[in-house]
Amino acid sequence: MAGKTTLKQRTSSLAGLGVQGLYALVMNALGFLMEPLQRLVGQRRMAYMFLLPNLLVFGIFILFPMVLNIYYAMTAGTALYPQDRTFVGTANFERLFTCTDYTNPNTCLEDRFWRAARNTGVFVVFQVAGMVAISLLTAIVLNRKIRGLGFFRSVFFYPVLLSPVVVALIWKWILQREGVLNAVLVSLGLDPVNFLLSGSWAMTWVIIVTIWANMGFYTLILLAGLQSIPAELYDAGAIDGTSTLQSFRHITLPLLMPTMMVVLVLALIRAVQMFDEVFVLTGGGPGSATLLMVQYIYNTGFGTQNPRFGIAAAASVTLGAVLLVATLIQLRIGRSSERHLA
Repeated sequence: MAGKTTLKQRTSSLAGLGVQGLYALVMNALGFLMEPLQRLVGQRRMAYMFLLPNLLVFGIFILFPMVLNIYYAMTAGTALYPQDRTFVGTANFERLFTCTDYTNPNTCLEDRFWRAARNTGVFVVFQVAGMVAISLLTAIVLNRKIRGLGFFRSVFFYPVLLSPVVVALIWKWILQREGVLNAVLVSLGLDPVNFLLSGSWAMTWVIIVTIWANMGFYTLILLAGLQSIPAELYDAGAIDGTSTLQSFRHITLPLLMPTMMVVLVLALIRAVQMFDEVFVLTGGGPGSATLLMVQYIYNTGFGTQNPRFGIAAAASVTLGAVLLVATLIQLRIGRSSERHLA
């Protein structure tokens, strides 16, 4: 009974502290923990103590898997554990890049790797260009004063909140031969189209679906960039008689360029790593028409009864190197554009 009374008294005393009292209590507790640590390591090294949890997470879940992946890329065999694998050096990379004619995947030892590389290149070019263009156009429209603005902003962002698997299943239900879109075509007196069984149609719809699913995120970034542009610049341009196109070219586009570069880099990284929607929507088919690089890596390492972890790891290292180079080039171009505009 005495213990209950004590607990009740403590609860009431904490409730009576208020926000400032709780804040002071928390700060005192942190000081009690941190002051001995600061005396031990010194004031200058305390910054590293605060960074240590993030560095540990980065090292365990990002840096260590990267190093392990590079090691796997230089080993062979079907064994999973590193100590059981045979070191082969650069043999996996040599196998990937052994081709008589690099423009013809049939002449390569790993023909599916080069088909996936070609498909990924086509996908990235058209998907990123379409993503940026449509996101910019949508952001410009949503930046205007229109009725129901909050509703339309929510509608365009809503697909981003959906699971990629859910998005792919919805569109597969729409695009399959007995799906909604073909039902509409048949009702109009037209013949049904095998959207997911034709190579050109399948890649086209993969690009459209992935743009639809992800454009809300980039639209939000571009919209924030547009809203950071001072309205006084447009007012001054209107006084000078500039047209809408001239305002966009000489005011909006230059000031939006840093945000555009962020969108380009993020869209490029996302496009190169695309897997979920394509895997569920087409499975890389028909044949290898929509086989992208990440799916090739997955199929090679985990999608067969005889997994080739070494080849899959070598392909992922190659993909990472290409992505790093492309990102650095984009950032270099962006910095050059900013210096030119300045």
